[in-house]
Amino acid sequence: MGLNIKNERVHALAKRAAQGTGKTQTGAIEEALECLLEAHDVDPEAAGLQSRVDLVWEVARAYRQTPGDADREIRAVEDLFDDASGLPQ
Repeated sequence: MGLNIKNERVHALAKRAAQGTGKTQTGAIEEALECLLEAHDVDPEAAGLQSRVDLVWEVARAYRQTPGDADREIRAVEDLFDDASGLPQ
């Protein structure tokens, strides 16, 4: 969450947009970016969802390609936790 704008013109535009709309600078920038994405037909929510779906498929592929280790197989929820400490393995 560390956006630090070093461009004086962009900073001035954000300030003017905030004053002109009654929003905070962050709110004005957020709305402007949403409008920009909409104008370019980009859905940021869909992109985030797709990246998570891709990650799940990647993990599933890797799991299927890894030979099983009988001692490490997960057959039940209890198999996820260490017998001695009760903590996740």
